[in-house]
Amino acid sequence: MRLKPIRTEADYNAALKAIERYFDKPPRRGSPEADTFDILATLIEAYERKHWPIGLARPIDVLRYRMETGGYTQADLAILLGSRSRASEVLNGKRELTLPMIRRVAAAWSIPADALIGPIDSQAA
Repeated sequence: MRLKPIRTEADYNAALKAIERYFDKPPRRGSPEADTFDILATLIEAYERKHWPIGLARPIDVLRYRMETGGYTQADLAILLGSRSRASEVLNGKRELTLPMIRRVAAAWSIPADALIGPIDSQAA
């Protein structure tokens, strides 16, 4: 394949088809095929980032995901936030996390603090 910028959907599909062959048999590191793979992956990533950007997760979604994956409950969150009603308000989007809350949750549940900072709803973003 002749390498060129991905400008159209057709270019994008051609690049995907070209890189697909490396999935079953990865190229040997340092080979020309490995360079081709790296260039194609970079071009595809740039096109996808421009045409289908993925926004940051809302803090409430980060919190809910961590609760799910860590086996934490609303009662666990209540302990960190100081009350059951405060945990309920946060989980229902009626109260934003304050900086002290963010620090406690981030430290206790190993969540990057910056993932918990931001607007609760997407309309505020």
